[in-house]
Amino acid sequence: MRKDLLGIKDLSSREIEVLLETAERFKEVSEREIKKVPTLRGKTIINLFYEPSTRTRTSFEIAAKRMSADTINISASSSSVVKGETLLDTARNLEAMNPDAVVIRHPFPGAPHMIAKEIKASVINGGDGAHEHPSQALSDLLTVKEKKGRIEGLLIVIAGDIAHSRVARSNILAFKKMGAVVRVVGPPTLIPYGIEDMGVEVSYDLGEAIKDADVIMMLRIQLERQKGGFFPSLREYSALYGLNLEKLKSARRDVVILHPGPINRGIEIAPEVADGPYSLILNQVTNGLAVRMAIFYHLLGGKE
Repeated sequence: MRKDLLGIKDLSSREIEVLLETAERFKEVSEREIKKVPTLRGKTIINLFYEPSTRTRTSFEIAAKRMSADTINISASSSSVVKGETLLDTARNLEAMNPDAVVIRHPFPGAPHMIAKEIKASVINGGDGAHEHPSQALSDLLTVKEKKGRIEGLLIVIAGDIAHSRVARSNILAFKKMGAVVRVVGPPTLIPYGIEDMGVEVSYDLGEAIKDADVIMMLRIQLERQKGGFFPSLREYSALYGLNLEKLKSARRDVVILHPGPINRGIEIAPEVADGPYSLILNQVTNGLAVRMAIFYHLLGGKE
């Protein structure tokens, strides 16, 4: 395995397979009465988060602790960033304390890549702007593989705010590398120009797009990354692109629903769909923990 995990784009299909196989084995640890293994004893992992996070940050922290690593959590609001310290200076100061890995989430695309060039510690991308979110994509691959038994040949529909979603980008790359067909759907204003170059199908009609889908991934409208004007109102967006039971009637009977969270209930997905029998949303969270354990294992403590 490589020193850093910066994006799905950098990984080969074989590296992805190895990470998923390792994650499947690590799931057993979380089912034990004592949820701990000594794999990373003596290692220090820093979670450096410049954006809000619940699932990703907590998942990385629990993953490290279950592998007996020491963890330190740093948020921008409680760090020297508020005093004007640059990202590079923060990284160099952390490097001087000799950590083994830094997990970073940052609003600037490419921030993890910049840090990785400057420090000896392994750098893991916990989400950089609208660029990539590799650990989420790996979690989604594992979730689909568990339920469907395969990824190759499946039709994956990713719906919603494609333009501002790092999850969409990483999942397109991941599912395509593993042999799936990917279709994106959303308002024209939220579909990036030239996305067809990534090898995806494009649709602007949710009802039509999901008819033959094996997997539907709904995305949150990322208002924090928008400057307005992408659609008239949330009510109209929900009417056209929100997934409810009525629209779901047109999908395959064995379709499964994903959502990377956080969910805006009643906007991109109805509560009865999010909590219904097709939903694998909580499975994604469970698998996210195992995937992050696998990432730590291969970057810091394991063998190929």
